[in-house]
Amino acid sequence: MASKEPDQEHREDEDAAPAEEEDTGAQIAPIIKLEEVAVSTGEENEDPILDLKSKLYRFDKEGNQWKERGAGTVKLLKHKETGKVRLVMRQSKTLKICANHLVLPTMTVQEHAGNDKSCLWHASDYADGELKDELFCIRFASVKNCKTFMQKFQEVAESQKPKVENKDASAAAGLLEKLSVDEKKTEDKAGEEKKETEATEKADSEKKDGEAASST
Repeated sequence: MASKEPDQEHREDEDAAPAEEEDTGAQIAPIIKLEEVAVSTGEENEDPILDLKSKLYRFDKEGNQWKERGAGTVKLLKHKETGKVRLVMRQSKTLKICANHLVLPTMTVQEHAGNDKSCLWHASDYADGELKDELFCIRFASVKNCKTFMQKFQEVAESQKPKVENKDASAAAGLLEKLSVDEKKTEDKAGEEKKETEATEKADSEKKDGEAASST
């Protein structure tokens, strides 16, 4: 028996194909309605003054080697009320905190020897929930970004100094002024006492001369 022709098979398949389902217009509502939840980052009261992509490392003293902490965005955030600036870095995918510490006036940042895209600094970091003395190394994609970071970091550290130094300077100036006034008063008093002493001695001398003249 001869097999069916390709065209005939195609026509029979079309005849056997089920009819398309009709659109009833019914709408199925989701079982669970998810509401948008506001997530606090802790940065709401701070203004970013630096925001650069980078990779962060910390020096492991026990292993005597550098260990990667994560790749993401490093930020310098200035508090709107206190004016204090902190460095914060989160991993790009997990948003886990890699670094979190204040930029203090005693801090310095320096270029990593042999790599002009990296720089180093020491800090008391709070990324792990407790203060730890860390030596950080951060690497950028370009020399320009590294220099920008170093410059801004140093500017922030310097900007924290005048508040302390000016307060000390004002206190010192006030103390010097008080000492100067006290010294002047002491000198004036000494001068008055000297004049009184000289006047008394002169009067006594004149009295003695008068008594000597009258006796003769």
